[in-house]
Amino acid sequence: MEGITEGINSMAISEPQKKNRIQVSNTKRSIFFYVNLAKRYMQQYNEVELSALGMAISTVVTVAEILKNNGFAVEKKIRTLTVDMRDEPGARPIPKAKIEVVMGKTEKFDELMAAEAEQNGDNEE
Repeated sequence: MEGITEGINSMAISEPQKKNRIQVSNTKRSIFFYVNLAKRYMQQYNEVELSALGMAISTVVTVAEILKNNGFAVEKKIRTLTVDMRDEPGARPIPKAKIEVVMGKTEKFDELMAAEAEQNGDNEE
């Protein structure tokens, strides 16, 4: 058992999970869930990375465009690539498209967030 634990502890992870990365799915959540989550991440980290594979790429593009068109964010970096995915261990790799979009806060981000919070507070009363 100790050998297994040591092996796991010594494994090198090629890409550690970034704290400001949102891995987008097109089936699990609505677009506005990701928009609001991205705003919260930008408040905390000043930028957010939206990442998706395959059919979820259009969701990332939509979220990025909503943030950009509403004045909350600007695109800092867009990266497209193809990654090999395997359905089962030992199976042939299947190439999948991947996108990574890094969005940063605009100068008026905090002002827009304050106005949105004020508007939401008025709706609750």
